Amino acid sequence: MNNSVRILSTEILSKNWYKLYKYTYETTDKHGNTIVQSREAYDRGNGAVILLYNPELKTVVLTRQFRLPTFVNGNENGLMIEACAGLLDQDNPEDCIRRETEEETGYRIRDVRKIFEAYMSPGSVTEILYFFVAEYTHHQKIGEGGGVDEDENIQVLELDFQKALTMMKTGEIKDAKTIMLLQYALINRLINIE
Repeated sequence: MNNSVRILSTEILSKNWYKLYKYTYETTDKHGNTIVQSREAYDRGNGAVILLYNPELKTVVLTRQFRLPTFVNGNENGLMIEACAGLLDQDNPEDCIRRETEEETGYRIRDVRKIFEAYMSPGSVTEILYFFVAEYTHHQKIGEGGGVDEDENIQVLELDFQKALTMMKTGEIKDAKTIMLLQYALINRLINIE
C-alpha cells in the first residue's frame, strides 16, 4: 500500500448501472510536497475471462455480441468478437468463469487454468480481470450458449486459431482481453500452428 496517499473524501456521482466515484485524496509529489487531487473511478466489480482451445482441431471458441461503448466510438455495427467473460458478482474467479462459459458458449469445461490477472484500464476503472485457459472438446457441449439473460444476444464462434490470429491483424478482433489470450496461446504453444 502507498502510505503517501490518504483518501480525504469519496462521492458517488452515479449508481445507475454500476458506480462512478469521485475521490479526493492527498499525496506527496516527487519533491516531497503535499498536494490534493481529485479523480473519478468507475467500479463495475471484478471479472474473469477464458480462452477455450482445442489443440487437436487447432480451434478456439469466441463470442460475438453488441457493445454500445464501441458503437459510439467508431465501431460501425457495435459487434465485438471476444473471449467468454463475465463479472464475478459473489463468485470466486474460477466458479465465475465456469458458469459464464456454460451460459455463453454452451460448454461445460473441466480443467481450468488461471494464467494471470490484470487491471484493464487502471486510469479510470477499478476492475481486476482474472485470465483463464481451458481445453475443450465437442463432447463437452451441453447447450446452445448465447447467454441466459433476455438482453444477452451472444453468438458462439468456433474459429481456426490461425484465422483468429489473422483477425487480430486485420482489426476484426479488437478486444484487449481476447488479444491478450490469443497471444498467450501463441507464445505458450497451446495450439501448434507449424
